[in-house]
Amino acid sequence: MQRLSMRILLINQTFYPDVASTGQYLTDLALRLVERGHEVTVITSSRAYDNPGKLFARREFWRGVQIHRLCNTGFGKRAKWRRAADFASFIASCCWCLCWERRPDVVVVLTSPPLVAVIGACFARLRSCPFCYWIMDLNPDEALAAGWLNSGSPATRWLERLSRFSLRSALKVVVLDRFMRDRIVNKGIDPVKIAVIPPWSHDSEVEFDPQGRDRFRETNGLAGKFVVMYSGNHSPCHPLTTILAAAKELAANKDIAFCFVGGGSEFVRVKEFAAEQRLSNVTCLPYQPMEQLAASLSAADLHLVVMGDPFVGVIHPSKIYNILRVGSPLMYVGPQPSHVSEIIAECNGRLPCASARHGEVDQVVRHILEFKTAAFEHDEAHRQTPANRFSKETLLPQLVELLESAAGSPLKVQEAT
Repeated sequence: MQRLSMRILLINQTFYPDVASTGQYLTDLALRLVERGHEVTVITSSRAYDNPGKLFARREFWRGVQIHRLCNTGFGKRAKWRRAADFASFIASCCWCLCWERRPDVVVVLTSPPLVAVIGACFARLRSCPFCYWIMDLNPDEALAAGWLNSGSPATRWLERLSRFSLRSALKVVVLDRFMRDRIVNKGIDPVKIAVIPPWSHDSEVEFDPQGRDRFRETNGLAGKFVVMYSGNHSPCHPLTTILAAAKELAANKDIAFCFVGGGSEFVRVKEFAAEQRLSNVTCLPYQPMEQLAASLSAADLHLVVMGDPFVGVIHPSKIYNILRVGSPLMYVGPQPSHVSEIIAECNGRLPCASARHGEVDQVVRHILEFKTAAFEHDEAHRQTPANRFSKETLLPQLVELLESAAGSPLKVQEAT
């Protein structure tokens, strides 16, 4: 039976060529939809997520994807008002852009910036088309957990109503783990319309790269060191206080280097802490382009995955999938149970793993020294961990199938209240 071509509208603050995680996943989805013969339009920002001074072309037709990049302010992330202004200006530009957008067969909205799903839900209702909500992080839950909002305040109640409106308006809600699903069910959302599809590893770009590993370490002064790496978004949701305290404890050990790669609101604070404490064992590097990601991740002898205690089911540590793909030892610092602790249990000794709680600096130091002492050789067996279950070719087709079925479904959603 011949598959019908559909018009699919995707909305998110980041998209190709931005290196932010949500933009990378949305890019994978857009390209796969184009491969299947669909007409894909993306509404996104013209500013790089972690470097708002960097601008991309306002309109671009790239590999079959029509990209509309919006004008929005670029105040940055050093203060909450700056972030709020950037978010508000993007949403305002998005509303204007949607006024002229043709009716799609399905509209898919992610969660950057917060509240953009409300705009997507309203647009879908006005155009009588299905709305699918792909949740990368959950708000206002995240803002509450981070202490940016007070529970029970008028602002919190208003934001929660908007969040529930988006959830109830959606024909399908895609979440990243069972903890996130449970939170949304507890908000009164029908579990039947919630699909758990974790984000995937970047299979074609990420694998253990021994030559790239050596180049990266040589280029960044890490040759001959035992490299402990945190790679990804540096935010209050991933508190690095315990890791930085461990780096300070191990400062006298010249064979151990801590490498922080990425960006985010806390990235500058990591650099400031290292400078204040005069930690020569700390290296900070910006987000690496996709073509360098395998080399960057392969350079680590121990990868770190960090989650703040209140954030289980609110955010999702997607960095773990590429770590599993590379097959490197990893240490998790955060609460249990969580999605990460379940993956570590699933590894069941096939990949060297360790866990610690926030504040357990001595235990983190002990684990690092144990990993340094242990001889570890990368081989194929280490890459046959749960990485296969989280591969792009396993998970991306599930998401595509869900969206194609939603586009062909009658528009039937929960009553938004």
